[in-house]
Amino acid sequence: MNYDNDDDNNELLSEINIIPFVDVMLVLLILFIITAPLLTPNAVKIELPKASSQKISETVNKIVLAIDQKGNIFWNDEAITREEYHIRLKQAAQKKPIPELHLRAHKETQYQNIAQIMSDAQKAGISRLGFMTEPVK
Repeated sequence: MNYDNDDDNNELLSEINIIPFVDVMLVLLILFIITAPLLTPNAVKIELPKASSQKISETVNKIVLAIDQKGNIFWNDEAITREEYHIRLKQAAQKKPIPELHLRAHKETQYQNIAQIMSDAQKAGISRLGFMTEPVK
């Protein structure tokens, strides 16, 4: 028997086989590429403006219209009905210059009521509309 050949086969390999390591790393890389878009939400991030109020100069040519949470209308702090509101809007639109309509609504007022008021003002011919807010304290 020749033991010289066996000595060659019994030597330790000093090189690391990196092919399985590379295969595993490529699989992990593909998994990360596929799952990374799923981890981020699809929402568009925007910066919303902060509300700040300024005191409105006292002009004679303005109408302050308030709406409470029940939908009641107040024309310059005087409670009126919807019919009176339509009549007063038409009269205000006839004036020269056309007055500004300043809208103040309670925070629990339904948007439908506010949208109806704005639509009625536009139909009457009042083009300048502003919203009144409470100053941030």
